[in-house]
Amino acid sequence: MEIFAAIVLGIIQGLTEFLPVSSSAHLILIPWIAGWKPEGLFFDVSLHIGTAVAILAFFWADWVELAKEVILGFAEGKPLGNPKRRLAWFLVVGTLPAMAVGLTLEKSVEDNLRSPLVTVFTLIVFGALLYYAERLSRQDRSLDQFEWGDSIWIGLSQALALIPGVSRSGITISTSMLRNADRSAAARFSFLLSTPVIVGAGILEGWRFVKVLRHPALMAAGNPGIVEIKWAVLVAGIVSAAVTGFLCIRYFLRYLQSHNFVPFVVYRFILAAIVLLFYLRHGG
Repeated sequence: MEIFAAIVLGIIQGLTEFLPVSSSAHLILIPWIAGWKPEGLFFDVSLHIGTAVAILAFFWADWVELAKEVILGFAEGKPLGNPKRRLAWFLVVGTLPAMAVGLTLEKSVEDNLRSPLVTVFTLIVFGALLYYAERLSRQDRSLDQFEWGDSIWIGLSQALALIPGVSRSGITISTSMLRNADRSAAARFSFLLSTPVIVGAGILEGWRFVKVLRHPALMAAGNPGIVEIKWAVLVAGIVSAAVTGFLCIRYFLRYLQSHNFVPFVVYRFILAAIVLLFYLRHGG
């Protein structure tokens, strides 16, 4: 994969990982339209590490504070003694379903559900769900008012994000709003909840890369035709995904203070139509 392609795909990943529009749909569509053939190892490592860096950098202070509150909670014998401590445990509980599904079903989903038609279906259905949540929600609950039921339902919904076209942020924000969270609280909880999964994916891809460095024979076996480490491609992908992702989180949270999700719903429908037309014309 050329450096230009790595930069473009890194930017796309950084934007679409955190907006409710599905990163997987874009990362299937763009190389398909452009005729690029990304080399899996470099592509996966750079994008996963890039978005992990972005979300950790943005929410670093939040996670430090949550960790401190958990430790103080144990020390004081009051693990659920204030909203921050409860939020920390809500995030733990909400993370478990996605981790369990990811570890057990990721390969199956990768092999069976990456069809453009699946992506068309999920873009439309979960776009409609986001619109329904936007219209139905009372939006009268802040992050401090979240409960165990919220963490369980939102965590279960995050597990669906493994399917292309669903969007991790889209499905978790929709579920939060269906439980009457306001837009800002829904997005913030969504990003915090996604942090362990995104960082975990980055660590796993980084470990894969380390194994290849230690055992170069694995490179040829797992990635036919790759005979050398393309450091420039890796760096380009990581930096573009990290910078774009950080800025996306920052300005998206600001946007939600005074705007709704309807433009993203419309975008999902348009994207679904583009994927379908391109599939019928070139792949159907």
